Amino acid sequence: MNAIGSNYTQLAALFLYPDARFGETARGIQTYLDEHCEKAAQELRAFTAFAEKATLVELEELYTRSFDVQAVTTLDVGYVMFGDDYKRGELLVNLSREHNEAGIDCGTELPDHLPNVLRLLDFMEKPELRDELVMKIVGPALRKIIAEFDPARIEMKNAVYKKQHQTLIERSAHHGLLYGNALKALYAVLKEDFDVGTDEQAFVPYHSQFLNSIGTELKLEPNKGEYNDTSR
Repeated sequence: MNAIGSNYTQLAALFLYPDARFGETARGIQTYLDEHCEKAAQELRAFTAFAEKATLVELEELYTRSFDVQAVTTLDVGYVMFGDDYKRGELLVNLSREHNEAGIDCGTELPDHLPNVLRLLDFMEKPELRDELVMKIVGPALRKIIAEFDPARIEMKNAVYKKQHQTLIERSAHHGLLYGNALKALYAVLKEDFDVGTDEQAFVPYHSQFLNSIGTELKLEPNKGEYNDTSR
């Protein structure tokens, strides 16, 4: 981790289900990023502006549409990477152990839920495991999640929902992309703090200490249209 020494517990709050103080929380994170990571601050600004003005109902609706009901994507990074494959089960077991050792309560969410994983980064005592978790799981998963906020993909999904369910909750195209901005801000911070590498580097097969015995079997294939940050 480099000199920025990011507070990932603070950043995790961006991806929790909104409460009455969510706008204040977003403003605090915006101020933090303004001081520590210009790229991330720029990415987050539109999200913060919305969060500060929106009602709690609007915030809850945006979160639900992004991550829950008829979701754009999910925040469970293990599922993003492995789906229902047994490899996710191994990841959950290992993450659960790390959470327990760090004294982190995952609440009602699974250990691979993004806010839980981000909080874990602040407490992992083994730098090599923390780095591997970011470079092999969190970074690649974030690129896949961010790719789902591409306007063309969202439009295609909306068309499917409308065809299957006959109705589609109307939403602003701009608002529908806002959590994509928050995720890009997080990715920018990770690039400052960790060597998340290029897409090509991230998807090279590897031996994973974190995933233990399944590491040698893990081969990650990039999705077409996956988010590709070219700012480096």
